[in-house]
Amino acid sequence: MEEKKVDINSIIGFVLIFGILIYMFYQNRPTPEELAAEKAKQEQVETQKNAQENAQSPNITTPSVNLQDSTAVANYKSALGAFGFTKPSDGITLLENEVLQLKVSNKGGQLVEAKMVKFNTYDSIPVYLIKDGNASFGISFTTSDNRSLNSKDLYFEPSISKNGDNQVLSMKAKISSNEFLEYRYEMKPDDYMVDFTIRSQGLNGVIKGDNPIALEWSLKGIRHSKSVKYENRYTEMMYNYEDGKIDYLSANGDDDDIEEDVKWLSLKQHFFTSILATKKNFKSAEIRSTNLVEEESKEVKYTKDFDVSIPISLEGGELSENLNWYYGPTDIDVLKKHDQYELEDTIYWGWGIFGWINRYVFTPFYSFLSDFLPAGIAIILMTIIVRLAMSPVTYKSYLSQAKMKVLKPEITELNEKYKDNAMKKQQETMKLYGKAGVSPMSGCVPALLQMPIFYALFMFFPTSFALRQKSFLWAEDLSSYDAIFEWTTHIPVISTFYGNHMSLFPILASIAIFFYMMMTTGQNMPQQPGMPNMKFIMYLMPFMMLIFFNNYASGLSLYYFISNLITIGIMLVIKNVIIDNDKIHAQIQENKKKPKKENKFQKKMREMMEQAEEQKKTGKR
Repeated sequence: MEEKKVDINSIIGFVLIFGILIYMFYQNRPTPEELAAEKAKQEQVETQKNAQENAQSPNITTPSVNLQDSTAVANYKSALGAFGFTKPSDGITLLENEVLQLKVSNKGGQLVEAKMVKFNTYDSIPVYLIKDGNASFGISFTTSDNRSLNSKDLYFEPSISKNGDNQVLSMKAKISSNEFLEYRYEMKPDDYMVDFTIRSQGLNGVIKGDNPIALEWSLKGIRHSKSVKYENRYTEMMYNYEDGKIDYLSANGDDDDIEEDVKWLSLKQHFFTSILATKKNFKSAEIRSTNLVEEESKEVKYTKDFDVSIPISLEGGELSENLNWYYGPTDIDVLKKHDQYELEDTIYWGWGIFGWINRYVFTPFYSFLSDFLPAGIAIILMTIIVRLAMSPVTYKSYLSQAKMKVLKPEITELNEKYKDNAMKKQQETMKLYGKAGVSPMSGCVPALLQMPIFYALFMFFPTSFALRQKSFLWAEDLSSYDAIFEWTTHIPVISTFYGNHMSLFPILASIAIFFYMMMTTGQNMPQQPGMPNMKFIMYLMPFMMLIFFNNYASGLSLYYFISNLITIGIMLVIKNVIIDNDKIHAQIQENKKKPKKENKFQKKMREMMEQAEEQKKTGKR
């Protein structure tokens, strides 16, 4: 359900965007009389989501058998019954290609390490998705002698082979020389996707099919970024179900769900993800996400704890599941190579038309620019192009504002003349607009059209893998904050909302917004009944930008800084070069002279209003 995606930070960001839009609406706002006139005119046409708890969280790996203790080994074999056939042997098998390094343990036949070969964390340590027991995988089942077992407690026997250029690792937990449970890993060159097959041979009658059999997968997200709270904001469980639907567990707190007909599950950690996909959909999956981050701290190692339980069934008395593991970046150019699963959907683009613009316009456009330009320059150029593309909208808004300014003396005169007769004042105001060819709402529509651009870019910069660890000027990483000053002392409220650092790009963006508002409104902002206090918003909006964006991707603040500078420039050109108030006034006067034809409905409405006015005068009802 899409609403699960929205956390408090996104809401604040959206409020900030809406605040800017409110300001734009104000610039082109109609007066109460104009609103009333417009309403009357419309009626003529139609009827209208803590560090300590994290450190104390249970280790999900099971204790190893002391292989030097013959009694412990004997007890182990006795506990496992038939599956005690495989000799306990500690060992790790390495699978590696150009981009991915995996380590598989004899204990449980499961992955105990997954390392990205080409990527490092913010402190230059290789990116690990699995390490130091943060992950667990196994199948729980019941045997015919009523033993409840889990494959993660069994010892597997490894065997390496080749399939063309592919590396193949077979892990077998045996009950005899030719009867076993097998995990088969096949790694292709230069690929983050690994084929994973679960199958059994000769276990018909050993595993009870009428008891629950479940595939169980757990993982704690390892911290990779400078700001753990910021990374955690984009760390979540995503899944594809019911023939292509995409859903999420809350990124802002604890959450759980049960879904049917599941194609893949993605334990996404901002810029990297661990995915389990199936060639035939899982009938259902029980999923859970537990938040491990309460506050910003360099000591926090994990972001969220994910758990998945998937019921599976026997086929002809045997296990047979054809799956895939993906351990890699949430990079659209990498993910789209596996189009059979549509893994690009693990990237959150935003909802509705905002996501469409982000995915199909800004992402490919920025990718094109960054192919031949440094990341920061690409952002600036993209900003310039976007603002120039939106300049006609800016022009229409300012033109509407200029027209309303020209009509203001006449509106004031009507307000004074009919101050005791609201209906007549509305009627005459509407008539004036009709003659002048001006709509009081025309300035609001262009501002509304810019909203999809605002929100799409708000989602693009924090989630774009192309910006990860790309530097520009003093910003070391455009996908993280650009601190110019940091402190270690925790200051209540300030540390919670602002952080323990000061970012420069948000400061510059805030200054640009402030001057833009000063330039367009000045000190004389009239406050009208029912309208927001725009003088307060003029100071609030830069302040919100300064506070909220201090922890956000510096690329986003860079965009807003450049965007506002360009908007100021465009507004100056429109105001001083393009717009001619005298010509606008002359055109309005010409429009007034032209006869305005009324259709039957308009005529009827006018007559009804005149009749109502006449009845009011005579006191009739």
